[in-house]
Amino acid sequence: MTDKLLKDFKPGEKGRVKKLTVLGPLRRRLLDMGITPGTEIVFKKTAPLGDPLELLLRGYKLAVRKDEAAAVLMEID
Repeated sequence: MTDKLLKDFKPGEKGRVKKLTVLGPLRRRLLDMGITPGTEIVFKKTAPLGDPLELLLRGYKLAVRKDEAAAVLMEID
């Protein structure tokens, strides 16, 4: 298994959240959006200008900014 930041994913890649690398309000925001350790995330696509990123997790689509995705360490099988 390798580790990779969510912001570095390419469309179609998937993995599980290993850990969040931030504290404070951003961490709380990510947790509230459902990005918790162990959650499987599929990277769907990037907006035309590179921000935001579209993710599929827990059965719904979620758009996150690139700086938010930089705080999510993923495990890839």
